[in-house]
Amino acid sequence: MGSIAQTVCVTGAAGFIGSWLIMRLLERGYIVRATVRDPKNMKKVKHLLDLPTAKTNLTLWKADLSEEGSFDEAINGCTGVFHVATPMDFESKDPENEVIKPTIEGMLSIMKSCAKAKTVRRIVFTSSAGTIDVSEHQKPVYDETCWSDVEFCRAKKMTGWMYFVSKTMAEQAAWDFAKENNIDLVSVIPPLVVGPFLMSTMPPSLITGLSPITRTESHYGIIKQGQFVHLDDLCNAHIYVFENPKAEGRYMCSACDATIIELAKLLNLKYPEYNVPTKFNNIDENLENVHFSSDKLKSLGFEFKYTLEDMFTDAVETCRAKGLLPLSFEITPVDASLPPLSVETTPVDASLPPLSCETPPVVATI
Repeated sequence: MGSIAQTVCVTGAAGFIGSWLIMRLLERGYIVRATVRDPKNMKKVKHLLDLPTAKTNLTLWKADLSEEGSFDEAINGCTGVFHVATPMDFESKDPENEVIKPTIEGMLSIMKSCAKAKTVRRIVFTSSAGTIDVSEHQKPVYDETCWSDVEFCRAKKMTGWMYFVSKTMAEQAAWDFAKENNIDLVSVIPPLVVGPFLMSTMPPSLITGLSPITRTESHYGIIKQGQFVHLDDLCNAHIYVFENPKAEGRYMCSACDATIIELAKLLNLKYPEYNVPTKFNNIDENLENVHFSSDKLKSLGFEFKYTLEDMFTDAVETCRAKGLLPLSFEITPVDASLPPLSVETTPVDASLPPLSCETPPVVATI
């Protein structure tokens, strides 16, 4: 960055990733234009307005992915755009019109706004691991060259299928538009994002990540062979690829691989009061990890700072502090409507198997 503060736009500003990204951008001296659907809804935006330097360096702008041109004003004059916003509704009864179509059209709307502005030097798009690893035949290693099979997702209709389809199609449409209009686009591809958060409600990714604690069985498949990144690492990676002139194309941003069994054992050791199950029906105890390679991002010079334990400790402690998790499983079930699960819990060996992490493994002192 030069001596003059840059003005950037962040979409999806009130959300899990967007709000933390804004905090880090403000700390680095950026002037931030944050787009939200309703700037007057204090329940949704108070955590943004409470950020240090928000009064001088942050402004809220009304914009909606479903309204083409609604981002024009916020983006005009910005040197960078961080497109984080995306519809994320796994329970939608009309996924084509409520999730898939708005995601694609919203992506193109923002690209068009950037083209009109003529001031934007780079767009950083928050993609998803769901754009690379959902297909009929699983691979042991995935990287930026991989793409999910949209037709397989539509046919299989696994949990979250509409999100995988929408993000894949939106990113592919963005790359086509960028090439046709000579726009500098970089995408960051996170796996499951875990860590602390500023918003008052539970982020969707933590509903999945903490499912072994809350016994949300329908999400077990998503983390059966999981990959994870700390929210802070992810946001710092966004800023890193924006600022680095050598950045180009897609970047996987995954710090750790762990099966649900490895994760459950870690959580059980760290939080025995939750009595986290460590055996799961129809999941092999010897399940192997699937690796997401972040070699391209690391070769650019980016370094991950957080371990798997860091991610989940920060997530659990934040949820507890906000009253979103009970202090123990026995006191108050997280969702009383959940049926009792027939899961088996066993004593956990303190010598956890080594986790496959991009950063050097750290011996947990639990």
